Amino acid sequence: MLKEERQQFIINEVGIHNRILLTDIADQLNVSVDTIRRDIKELHAAKQLKKVHGGAVSLGFNNYNPTGKKIYSLEKKSQIAEKALGLIKDGQVILLSGGTTNLELARRLPPKLKLTCFTPSLPIAVQLLGKNNIEVIFIGGRLSKDSQITVGGSAINMLSEIKVDICFLGTNSIHPMEGLTEFDWEIVQMKKAMIHSSRKVVSPCISEKIGSLQRYKICGVEEVDVMITELEPWDVKLDAFKNLNIQIL
Repeated sequence: MLKEERQQFIINEVGIHNRILLTDIADQLNVSVDTIRRDIKELHAAKQLKKVHGGAVSLGFNNYNPTGKKIYSLEKKSQIAEKALGLIKDGQVILLSGGTTNLELARRLPPKLKLTCFTPSLPIAVQLLGKNNIEVIFIGGRLSKDSQITVGGSAINMLSEIKVDICFLGTNSIHPMEGLTEFDWEIVQMKKAMIHSSRKVVSPCISEKIGSLQRYKICGVEEVDVMITELEPWDVKLDAFKNLNIQIL
């Protein structure tokens, strides 16, 4: 694989999953970790991504107010956010995890809609501050600098004391047999706690994440009530989910 092809693969992976690990990309491309480290250093210098310890994150993922051109597949994520709005009713209590799709949903929440919104995501909390009818309750704890969400015992304990109407669970990877997976162990524990604190779990994800796998499991597909993609529900890419007792939007 040429250097340009390799770096384009890295840009695509960071766009789809928001964050990548050096070791995972090196394994996928069958090259050394040092080679991927050099690629990421160059892409960071070219402002294609942000280099972090052990890997890289997307520019939109690591920014309070990302511009549209920095968010991967913004049009698809906007379509998902519009579908998600149809699930939210006046007076509900909702939970928004992190991620750029949920950030777009937060941005699109109508100003007149009265909600209570719990979130461990700093960018989402900031986004919601301008909406006067939404009560924002920040789930406190140790702040992950890479993902900009709180993690750890304090945040998980707070989640154990609530039961929200709907959780919009930011989705890194989803597979019909293996379920929802992540590469960050602490975020996995947070998402498990979010599922347990919710009456309904919604997985918003762009179709490029379907069939992908990370190293740590969050839950099986059977624990998700609704999956939202930019596709039409009858698209063949969603066929594997149609007999799994999950609503597809």
